[in-house]
Amino acid sequence: MADTHTEFGLRDLLGLRDRWAWLFLLVFELTIVLYMLRNLPEAAPIPALAALLIMVVAGVLVLVIPVDPLPWPATVFVAAAGPVATALTTIDVTHGLTKPVWTPFASSYVLAVLVLRGRLGAAWLGVGGIAVVIALVGVMTGVRVGVVVGSVVPVATVAGISICAAVMRPMQRSLRLLREDATMRAAAEATMAAENGERDRQLARLDKVARPILERIAGGAELTAAEREQCRLLEAELRDGLRAPQLVTDELSSAARGARSRGVEVVLLDDGGFAGVPHWVRQQVIDSATKELDAANTGSVTVRVLPMGRRILATVLANAPELDRRTEIDTAGEVSIST
Repeated sequence: MADTHTEFGLRDLLGLRDRWAWLFLLVFELTIVLYMLRNLPEAAPIPALAALLIMVVAGVLVLVIPVDPLPWPATVFVAAAGPVATALTTIDVTHGLTKPVWTPFASSYVLAVLVLRGRLGAAWLGVGGIAVVIALVGVMTGVRVGVVVGSVVPVATVAGISICAAVMRPMQRSLRLLREDATMRAAAEATMAAENGERDRQLARLDKVARPILERIAGGAELTAAEREQCRLLEAELRDGLRAPQLVTDELSSAARGARSRGVEVVLLDDGGFAGVPHWVRQQVIDSATKELDAANTGSVTVRVLPMGRRILATVLANAPELDRRTEIDTAGEVSIST
C-alpha cells in the first residue's frame, strides 16, 4: 500500500491488485529472464546464472514489497543488482572479458520500476554503476564504441520513466487528495447511516411500547392505578435506552421491568466499554445482570459498563438489606462475585 501522506504507490497508479499484480510480476520476471539467458553463449555459465538470480530477486523486491517509498535495504539491493549483474556477465576470470550487451537491458526495467517506487536518486546511482562497468570493460577490451554505446542505450528507459514520474507527480497528488476526500465522505455517510438506523430503531421501539398508553392519554381517558404504574415502568425503560443503549435487550429489559415492579431500584449505565468487545463477552454481562435482576426483590441493582481501556468491563452491584453482592466481568469474559 502507498503512504496516504505522500503519493499514490505503484499498485495504486497502475491498478495492480490481486491477480493483475501477480500477472504483472510474472511478465516482468519473464522479461528479465529472457534477457539474462541471452548472456549464456558469451559469458561463463556460473556467473551468468548468478547474475540472472540476482536480477530475478531484484525484480521481486522492487514489485512485491508494499511500502512506498521502497525501504532502504531493498533499495540498496535493487540499485546494486544492475552493476553487479553487469560485472558478472562481462568479466570472466577464465576467458577474460566479454561484450557487455544484454544485462543492461534487464537492469533498465528494474531501475525504471525503482523510480516509480519513489527512489529516483538510487535508480540513477544504479545507472551510473552500470555505465562505469561498461566503460571499464570497453576500455580494457578495446570493444568498438558502438557496442559500448549500444549497451548503455537501455538506460534511456530509466530517463523516460523519470520524466514521466516528474510529470505525473501533480496528478498523483490530486489522486491522493481525491482518495482522502472519498474516504472522508464514505466515513461521513457511514456515520450518518448508523445515526439514522439508531434513530429509526429508537422510534420503532418507542412506537411499540409507548403508543398505546400515549393514545389513551391523548384521548383524555382517566388512567387507572395499574396504567399509571405501567407509565412509570415505561418511563424507566425509555431512560435506560438513552443512558445504556448497549444494555437494552429484550432479555435485560424484561428482567429490569420485573425488578422495578417488585419495588427494586434499577439503574443502567453505559460508559462505552463494549466498543471492540466480542459479542459473547457482551452477552456474558447481560446474562449476569439479568440473573441479579431476576433474583432481586428489594433494594437496588446498578449495572454499569465501564469506559474503554479498563481491565474490568462491567460491574453489577446488588444492594439488599440482608446482603450486598458485587459482580465483575472483565474483558476476557471472566466473572467474579464478591459479597
